[in-house]
This record gives sequence, structure tokens and C-alpha cells, in this order.
Amino acid sequence: MRTLRLALAQINSTVGDLAGNVQKISEAIERAKEKRADLIAFPELAISGYPPEDLLLKPQFIEENLQALQKVAKRCKGLTAIVGFVDREEDIYNAAAVIHDGAVRLVYHKCHLPNYGVFDENRYFQAGKEAPVFTLNGMTLGVNICEDIWYPEGPTFAQALGGGPR
Repeated sequence: MRTLRLALAQINSTVGDLAGNVQKISEAIERAKEKRADLIAFPELAISGYPPEDLLLKPQFIEENLQALQKVAKRCKGLTAIVGFVDREEDIYNAAAVIHDGAVRLVYHKCHLPNYGVFDENRYFQAGKEAPVFTLNGMTLGVNICEDIWYPEGPTFAQALGGGPR
């Protein structure tokens, strides 16, 4: 029988406090290792805090967030973690990194960006277009971020029916 021991780290990230958020993430990773978890999952934008809003207009903040992700990755030896951060490619994305044995192995970009009420993600982020999956302990897993699971034909559907291990 295949098993997957999962830890959920509902930490209280502080917007803009990258060092403090990395500390909270690191402490949760250590607790998950002590409990022999295979996978630990963190909240949306755990590294930057949510919502980072106009901090996203500062290139230095984006760079420091990416450096913080690398610090977190180094803590993940012997454990897989899913950590929310701000990714930067040709633009910026609300993202989740799948970290395994100390390195980022896969990045998921949030596809459905809310733009109502207090949410203004369309103002800052580009929408992702892929729904990748990964394999851990012989099981195929997908990553989604918040609103992505609310759409019946969204990323979860693609991952469940069409996704293959990467």
C-alpha cells in the first residue's frame, strides 16, 4: 500500500516580512521532519505574505522573495514542500514551488486571478496557463492555488484527467 504523510502548515505570514516568513516556514519544516512527513504544504504567497499589493511594483522585493525561496529550499532536504511565492519570468506570477530534497523541482502559476472586493490580483500578476503534476511516493499530485479549484473546467480538471507525471 502506498502512503503519503502530509503536513499542513497554516502559518500566519506577514506581508513584506520576508525574513520573518522564512523563519516561520523553516520552523514548520523542522516540525514536519520530526513528524516524518513526506510533504508539507504552505499557504498562498507564504514567503511574501498575502496580499503583497504595491510591494510587487518594487523589483528589489521580487528579487529578495526569490532569494528567500532559495533559503527555504535548502531547508527541505529529505522532505517535499509546496511553498507560495512570487515568481518572475517575463512578468510576475502568484506561484507555488514544489521543492524536493533541497531544490525547486516544479513551479505552478495560479491560473484564475480574482479581481473583486479586496482582491486585485489581475492588477499585479499574469495568469498561469499550465496545470502540471508531479509524482511523490508513487502517487501523482497536482498543485492549485485558492481560486483555481473553484472552476469545474479549471486546472484541477486538467490535472485529474489529462495530467501525466513530469
